[in-house]
Amino acid sequence: MTPDPNWLDPGPFLRGVAWLDGGRPVRADPGDLARLPWDTRERAALPIGVRLEFTAPDGARAVELRYRARVPGTADALRDLAHCFALWEGDRCAAESFTEPAEEATVTIPLPPGPGPFTVHPPESQAPVVLGVRGLGGRVLPAPRRPRWAVHGDSITEGWWSTRPAHAWPSAAGRALGLDCVNLGYAGSARGELATAQQLASLPADLMTLAFGTNCWSGVPCSASLLYEKTRAFVTLVRRGHPTTPLLLVSPVLRPDAETARNPLGATLADLRAAMEEAVRDLVAGGDDRLALLPGAGLLTADDLADGLHPNDGGHARMASAVAGAIRASGFAPAPAAASAGAGTGTGSAGTVAGSA
Repeated sequence: MTPDPNWLDPGPFLRGVAWLDGGRPVRADPGDLARLPWDTRERAALPIGVRLEFTAPDGARAVELRYRARVPGTADALRDLAHCFALWEGDRCAAESFTEPAEEATVTIPLPPGPGPFTVHPPESQAPVVLGVRGLGGRVLPAPRRPRWAVHGDSITEGWWSTRPAHAWPSAAGRALGLDCVNLGYAGSARGELATAQQLASLPADLMTLAFGTNCWSGVPCSASLLYEKTRAFVTLVRRGHPTTPLLLVSPVLRPDAETARNPLGATLADLRAAMEEAVRDLVAGGDDRLALLPGAGLLTADDLADGLHPNDGGHARMASAVAGAIRASGFAPAPAAASAGAGTGTGSAGTVAGSA
């Protein structure tokens, strides 16, 4: 926290935080990284879905954020991505402020009239860390906390090919449901790693969603029988920490090149999808009445895919609507009073695979 009393500690404003590593939001337990694949560790270092939520009760005209971000090298593939701080009010983007990654800088974001609440989605690619928050022309206060929704998946969950972080399907569904979405999507990974299931079991959450599977066709291939057992094992381990937490599993969405093509173990994506869905139905039949299934095959069309694999903005919006609808239909949407006490600050301490989602 800066010595300047005009700057506020950003901690109470942050949302979407899974764990903290020396004050930096991360998306895997910093004390348990050795058991995770390298690609999961790499993606977990990016603050996907982390944002600031606040109100402006005195009519502040702008909010300022002091931040630091990794300055990309000349050969960095992500150096040309827009470094954009986007302000949202409800379900609309009210302003965008473009800056550059810097060892330390300040961005000023204009606020529309009214008290909010407002949300700022920072850029994600250069892993910015917000160092301070202050209002101009009035106070800014942390917004009330909302129930926590932990969403695990691959690059589709992480938000690939959405044009802004706020357009990724977990962010859009979280807004629609009034939830604090914690995005645990790991591009190129999310193949049913059981260490990830154990980390999810330790994470405070009022609702959970699992949306992996397509990287079990490519990347590290699975047979249908192996993915059936992995799915059962993954849910069983999550249940050790969340025995009654509502849990929605979304099976893999459309991937045209994989639907009927066989991977090295002889499974098509359709086979893998069916295996995951069978595992969920068997777990429900075995007594897990807080588990629900959203079949992924019909959620998207080829026109919703930007590259034959990842959704475009329209595809992310369709997924968000389908997931939010499934959560409501299952009776899983938490009431505001159900928010986990203290869950919003995260836990923990200091301490792209081609053809994959």
